Amino acid sequence: MPSPLRKIIFDHYNTKLMITNALFDSCLHIYPQEEWNVLEEKVRSLPRMDPDVKLFKRKVIASATECDLDRQGRILVPAALREDADINGDIVIVGQLEKIELWNRKAWDSVTDLSGVDQQAVEGKLAGYGL
Repeated sequence: MPSPLRKIIFDHYNTKLMITNALFDSCLHIYPQEEWNVLEEKVRSLPRMDPDVKLFKRKVIASATECDLDRQGRILVPAALREDADINGDIVIVGQLEKIELWNRKAWDSVTDLSGVDQQAVEGKLAGYGL
């Protein structure tokens, strides 16, 4: 775990983390336990029979595994999750407000490639959100 992210975790959270699949992105999500609890409460409030909620629970909630961040800032990512997200070789670790994303470098480069993006449309939409 990069030192800036490790510092945030050690300063604001306990060292229990939850690591899980992303729903559609080819990465893993790592949540501090406290943020995971917030997510679980949101999921509990959703309609149980909604097919999209069922998919989320089956893909994200069911694959979640608890892990500890050690003093050196390391976590053990279960082999099944590494395989699901093709986490091997070069990786990228990215802070995303309430969670951390863990990517295979090639997959990260692909999703952050701006060459096929309509930049004006994106800027307009983000401006509509006040960003």
